Amino acid sequence: MITSNQNSKIKLVRALLGRAKERREAGAFVAEGVRLVEEAVNANWSCRFALYDETLSERGRSQVESLRSRGMDVEEVSASVMKSISETEAPQGILAVLEFTNLPIPNSPNFILIPDQIRDPGNLGTLLRSAAASGVQAVLIPPETTDAFAPKVLRSGMGAHFRLPIHSMSWDEIGKSVVGLQVFVADMDGLSCWKMDLRQPVCLIVGNEAEGASESARKLANGKISIPMSGETESLNAGVAGSVLMFEVMRQRAVNSE
Repeated sequence: MITSNQNSKIKLVRALLGRAKERREAGAFVAEGVRLVEEAVNANWSCRFALYDETLSERGRSQVESLRSRGMDVEEVSASVMKSISETEAPQGILAVLEFTNLPIPNSPNFILIPDQIRDPGNLGTLLRSAAASGVQAVLIPPETTDAFAPKVLRSGMGAHFRLPIHSMSWDEIGKSVVGLQVFVADMDGLSCWKMDLRQPVCLIVGNEAEGASESARKLANGKISIPMSGETESLNAGVAGSVLMFEVMRQRAVNSE
């Protein structure tokens, strides 16, 4: 059992939880909590090691046994050590250090999301969760957006990271990746999403609600798309707005296929 905060595994976990630079250099990230570890196990995600403590639930212990049965490095830590490295107020007693794995982008994708200048981890996690649920085939993360594998983003994503290709790219790389798609940037001055044909291959750009889309994003876009709203509401937060637009794409395509 690990009882010291000076243990090398504990130091690595703390570094990975703290900074995107550490995650990039190590090629790894941390999934904390029973649900996220369960999602990683179900996706056969590559795991460097997992840590758990005595407070772990029965559901969590089944994940520990599953990891062990696959020959993974699983070690118990004291509850005090787990609490010292946990990112949550009420630790669930399990976390795993996982390898960065870029799931492949399909050939000739017809539905891509670009979260542009999204700096709030909760909003980015919401966008990723909705993307996975609405049929988005890849999410392209531009330089100005927060790290998609930060702890709060992972928690908000609720397992989307293990099912959805998420690639960090420069704007030049993004431009090459969306060739053949109609690129629409979310903007309150845009055409209503109810009046647009979103059955065609599309890329949606959702910008920061405070600043909107970046100049790079606007240069890439073919047009603007908006969400009709009643009353005096001027805007929605990025997570909600992006989710509405993604599910409108899904709705139109579902109607078309009936």
